Formats: sequence, structure tokens, C-alpha cells
Amino acid sequence: MDTAPRPTSGELIFRDAVAADVDAVVALIESAYRGDASRVGWTTEADLLEGQRTDPQGVVDVIESPTSRLVAVERDGALVACCQLEHRGDHAYFGMFAVSPALQGAGLGKVIIAEAERTAREAWDVREMHMTVISARDDLIAWYERRGYRRTGKMTPFPYGDERFGIPQRDDLQFELLVKELDLDLA
Repeated sequence: MDTAPRPTSGELIFRDAVAADVDAVVALIESAYRGDASRVGWTTEADLLEGQRTDPQGVVDVIESPTSRLVAVERDGALVACCQLEHRGDHAYFGMFAVSPALQGAGLGKVIIAEAERTAREAWDVREMHMTVISARDDLIAWYERRGYRRTGKMTPFPYGDERFGIPQRDDLQFELLVKELDLDLA
């Protein structure tokens, strides 16, 4: 039995993000990962990377892509979380995941990732969810492992020199592929 705290107050509303959401989505993602504001939550990358995590064009690209969905999660009329789902043939990719730092640690992330997995299964009949995580993020990787994701050991280099993805504070950053088998019988 899961005894983790559950999100409190109003019902969560899951919907596809639209162009009018771009600025709010960028602000949410930045607040969850970069700068001093991100230190309120536990998903901060502020010690690993400075600069931006995403930009308006990157968010627009996901919203407009025919193979992606940018899911906006609202509670009481406010954007509290988001995630990207991208159909990649036999699997879906999960990215741009952000939860408002003030709401982290209350079980909201678990609810959102479970809904993202359900949505990917139903929309695309995929058997796996893939994601990439900075390999130095042991705490975040452990959180995903508790949700059923497994480390693959497959690494891709961090895009050093491309400030669209941030300004690295270390020279050993790389992304590791995490994979979860999705049970189609639950769909």
C-alpha cells in the first residue's frame, strides 16, 4: 500500500498545452531546475548547470510537433506541472517534466508520471517509456527507479557549448537512458 502524501486542495486538470501557455511553461521549468528559486524543491540542477533549461522556442516546438504532446497540469487554475510525451515508434519519450518547487515532495510527481504512462499507452499503444537524466543526478534517478524505470548504462554526451541547454558547472555531464516497460493490460 502506498502511504506517500497526496497532493492537497483542488483536483488536477491534465490538458494539452497551447501557444498561450508557452511563457508559463518556460517559467515553471526554469523554476524547477535552475537558479536559486529551484533550491526550494529537490529537483534543482543549480549546482550542475547555470543559464536556461529551456526557452520559448523549444516549448513551441514541442507543442507544434505532430508526434509530441506537452501536457499542462493545473490545480485551482494555476499551472503546477508539465511534461512532454513524444511518440517514437515502439516507445514514448518522457521529457520536460517539471513540478512547481513549492509542491515537490507531496506526491504530485508520482501522479503525473503515472498519468503520462497511461496516456502514452492509450494514445500510441507503446510498450516502453524512455527518458534521459543527467547521470550525476543520483537522487532523481533513484526516484525514477522507485517508479519502475531501470538504468540502461547507455550514455549520450551533454551538449557542451550549446547554451540553450545551460552552462555546465562540471566537465563530466552526460545523459543516461532510463526505460520502463509499460503494461498494456492496464490501458
